[in-house]
Amino acid sequence: MFTRVDTEKWSRRHAYAFFKNFDDPFFNITATVDVTACYRRCREEHSSFFLNYLYWSLRAANEVEAFRLRLRHGDVVCYDTVHAGSTILMPDETFRFCYFDFRADLETFVREGLMLIDRERNNPGLDARDEAYDMIHYSVIPWISFSSFKHARRWGREDSIPKIVFGKFAEQGDKLLMPVSVEVHHALMDGIHVGRYFECFQQMLYEK
Repeated sequence: MFTRVDTEKWSRRHAYAFFKNFDDPFFNITATVDVTACYRRCREEHSSFFLNYLYWSLRAANEVEAFRLRLRHGDVVCYDTVHAGSTILMPDETFRFCYFDFRADLETFVREGLMLIDRERNNPGLDARDEAYDMIHYSVIPWISFSSFKHARRWGREDSIPKIVFGKFAEQGDKLLMPVSVEVHHALMDGIHVGRYFECFQQMLYEK
């Protein structure tokens, strides 16, 4: 479900009009988040670290309205809820796309996620779901503690879905820091909105 944004009355109407027709309207911010508490809890509870931080990232994205905005057939719309589509590594070092519906509680999300990943390992092809706008596109690069990231793009199509990539966490003192790349459409949000996402995500990782 979504609602249409009246761009004539929108507070960002001037920025929207300025950026929407750029050849490359996306900007990327990469920063680190402290995953120490989350990682330790997962170790103690024998829970999936990946599905835990994916859940909190997706929950944070849902709480920042700008991450639920999309360009859809010439309109700006705001989805009630967005879900996750993530790359999953296969035993033969290829990957598949796996799709996780957002759930209100972590336990349900992790339980369903484990079943989805197991099922996807038997899927012979890539399910791209190009028609799904209510999505955050996720990737995981657990071998590299990167400081920047660039996505592959197909020009000439309407694409405004945020893309978030998690890297390899590294020890710094008594903390475990993980790089996170966030790439978003500048017609729909600015740096302040990405900053709110990082702030919300980090707070959840600390508290939950």
